[in-house]
Amino acid sequence: MEENEEIFKGKTFSGLMQDIYTNSKNKEGQINELIMQLQPMIKSIGDATIIVPIIKEYLDVAVKNDDHLIKLAAIVQRGISAAKAVGDGTGVLLSEEEKKQLLSSVQEMELDR
Repeated sequence: MEENEEIFKGKTFSGLMQDIYTNSKNKEGQINELIMQLQPMIKSIGDATIIVPIIKEYLDVAVKNDDHLIKLAAIVQRGISAAKAVGDGTGVLLSEEEKKQLLSSVQEMELDR
């Protein structure tokens, strides 16, 4: 498997990495804009207790989405590295430890849903 080989319809590993970077930058701007829009609405402590949890929830969702993309990229990177090792005749597809890590990552992602 190569970095520019399609990992699923219309998406390569380098495209996935670009998406992670772009999403992170876009989210940073969106969060800053949201805070700037909500800041004038906070006139009292009562307002803050209503608005701050909304911002926190938005941040939590953004972090979870990025985390899933990063985990997917790590899995694909392992596959690329393993395929290169097999192609070079220098290794096996996945070691037992890598299989355990991969299974653990997939199970963790399932629990996060």
